[in-house]
Formats: sequence, structure tokens, C-alpha cells
Amino acid sequence: VQLQASGGGLVQTGGSLRLSCAASGRTSSVYGMGWFRQAPGKERRFVAAIGRNDGNAYYAESAKGRYTISRDNAKNTVYLQMNSLKPEDTAVYYCAAGPFTVVEALYPYWGQGTLVTVSS
Repeated sequence: VQLQASGGGLVQTGGSLRLSCAASGRTSSVYGMGWFRQAPGKERRFVAAIGRNDGNAYYAESAKGRYTISRDNAKNTVYLQMNSLKPEDTAVYYCAAGPFTVVEALYPYWGQGTLVTVSS
């Protein structure tokens, strides 16, 4: 499974961005898709994840109420709508595919990351 993330960029505080992650290859083996982020000098952390069919999703506390994860199975694409962005949201955002989980180590497939920079 190959993942291609896109949609990052520079945005002002309070702005919005939508990240996309397109999967290709043996996508039938993928049940969950998730987003993680790594801020400068920090470890990569879980942001959100979504299951394949039922729409169930997990969110990190920092994402609840501001971020929405969604999935288009016909396009093998997962989205992360990010609203009310803050400077502390600045990070490289990675998409991942595998089981439906919040545990980073359980995801076997990873995209290349897309940089989100929120200016104050």
C-alpha cells in the first residue's frame, strides 16, 4: 500500500486547511486510516483515525471539536479537515493505513508527510 499526502501549507491563526491522503495498491488489506503529526523537536503523535465502513473515528483531545476526519472509499482517500488552527498545530502531518487504532506502532503503511505551518 502506498500513501500520498497533500494539502499542507502556510495558514494564519484561526484559518483552515484540508489534508488529503490517497492510498493505492492493496487497499483491500487496509481497514483503518489515520493521521499523526510531528511538531519540531517533538515525537510523532496521534491526531485522528477512521474505520473503513461504519464512520467510527477516534480523535486526540487536541483535535476534538476542531478537526474532522473523513473517508471516501471509492477514491481510497482519507481527509483531515482542520479548522480554528493554532500555532501549536504546526507540524508535519503523516497519514497512515492499517488497522483501526490510535497506536502508531500498529500502522504498517505511512505516507511521506505534509507540512502545516500556522502563523501567529
